[in-house]
Amino acid sequence: MHSLPTRRAVLGTGAALAVSALAASCSTGESGGDNAGRTDYVRPDGPEVRAAEAERPRGRTRKVRLTAQRTRLDLGGGVTVPTWAYGDRLPGKEVRVTAGDTLALTLANHLPRSTSLHWHGLALRNDMDGVPGLTQRAIRPGGDFTYRFAVPHPGTYWFHPHSGVQLDRGLYAPLIVEDPKEPLEYDKEWVVVLDDWVDGVDGSTPDAVLAELGEGMDHGGGGMDHGDGGSGHGGMDHDGGSGGGSGDDGGEHGGSGNGGSGNGGSGNGGSGNGGHGMHGMAARRPMDKGPSRMMMGATSKLLGGDAGDVKYPHYLVNGRVAEDPETFRARPGDRIRIRLVNAGGDTAFRVALGGHRMTVTHTDGYPVEHARTDALLVGMGERYDVLVTAKDGVFPLTALAEGKKKTARALLRTGPGAAPTRTARPGELDGRLLTADRLRAADAVRLGKGKLDRTVTLKLTGSMERYDWGINGRRYDPRYRYAVSEGERVRLRFVNTTTMWHPMHLHGHTYALPHGGPRKDTSIVLPGRTLEVDFDADNPGLWMVHCHNVYHGESGMMTVLGYRK
Repeated sequence: MHSLPTRRAVLGTGAALAVSALAASCSTGESGGDNAGRTDYVRPDGPEVRAAEAERPRGRTRKVRLTAQRTRLDLGGGVTVPTWAYGDRLPGKEVRVTAGDTLALTLANHLPRSTSLHWHGLALRNDMDGVPGLTQRAIRPGGDFTYRFAVPHPGTYWFHPHSGVQLDRGLYAPLIVEDPKEPLEYDKEWVVVLDDWVDGVDGSTPDAVLAELGEGMDHGGGGMDHGDGGSGHGGMDHDGGSGGGSGDDGGEHGGSGNGGSGNGGSGNGGSGNGGHGMHGMAARRPMDKGPSRMMMGATSKLLGGDAGDVKYPHYLVNGRVAEDPETFRARPGDRIRIRLVNAGGDTAFRVALGGHRMTVTHTDGYPVEHARTDALLVGMGERYDVLVTAKDGVFPLTALAEGKKKTARALLRTGPGAAPTRTARPGELDGRLLTADRLRAADAVRLGKGKLDRTVTLKLTGSMERYDWGINGRRYDPRYRYAVSEGERVRLRFVNTTTMWHPMHLHGHTYALPHGGPRKDTSIVLPGRTLEVDFDADNPGLWMVHCHNVYHGESGMMTVLGYRK
């Protein structure tokens, strides 16, 4: 067996930038990346990043210690699974701070593989963003790392790894940033985390799922098999490893993948691309990695056709299966703030509270003009805050796995009585449905008028048949960047040329949807459609843009926006 440091050498931030052939782009109008070998990008730990951090409010320091470990989780209803999690709970223990605080969270890695933490939705300093091989060194097994940064904006956020497909295990938790001048009035608060679950069920792992998907529906995948007995997925392997081995299944096998013959050199994880996986390679799914999890025939008009790739055995609310749901208790008449987070890997959820209408107050942490609705569509990575006034009785909070015909649920109980049956379907699911494009930003956070300085067009490319997801026809390569400059007003043009929907996520910033739309960091882009969003380039560094379907992203639908010095 190869030793871990030898087989999975990890580039540090400085080393990664030193060896990278960095991209350039034109400075007028349309921006596109190339491999011109430029080195004039802001470093994640550079003086520009430190200066931006120094300008943020710095209040009290909130210290937290977290352990990523192997464990066995009870999902309720007699379902227990071996998995990886933060401690021994799902979701991980909530972290709560106040806007203006400094968070100092130390992650101890007791996993058999390298890991990291990404702070989803936060406009934080770049070297704390948690992308191994781009903004930090991966946290190796037995090691730890302290993420320390000012938390400037209130809202509902969450954190998870940016290492392989670890997100589709139990490695996620909510991050709630309280507003010291909270304008909302409510009696109780309920944090609701939605998830789709496969890990540890009948021997399945997310890595085996990725390997199966990577074969493509034509079982060709456009490449050749690789690996030496591990699952050998063709993903991007963010922890700086070979991409040719068992991924995150806890094994140490996997071989050297693609050698070291490419531009990354022989010591950078074997991919020839700075240790980020085996571009264009297919893989074999080991026969001992559980049943087939490929989803066929799941469709949704809301999502423009195909609903997803993965057939999950369970869907969860706050780590519980629908047969044994969590119960949230309140009194009739209580005004409840529900913070919804979709931590799923491949599933959009349609969410409704039986017997109630919801008032949407925030999306992705930012306030909106209040809007009443019966149901919400929540893509992976999206968050919504809603207010409800509790009625008397027992009511199901139901999350329908959109297009997949299964539901997750929790219960709101304000009085005695029997709970609705497992199969009860609230009529609100078929009532008025709100999507983000129907919301408007609150006046205080609306993006002001400004001259557009740059447009970056990102064509979403690939297919289920070959599972060759990419951006502008290219699978993720950390050396390939789209340039922006600090102070610019930038438009991202997401052009979906595929037949699948993609929840696209921008790190380190929030953007505005068109026509006074809400401020967001994650948005669904429907097949065959174009979505244009604008943001101000006010947070220097190297920032990921990627699909938050973990299997699409890890197969290649990711790229980097880089600030020029």
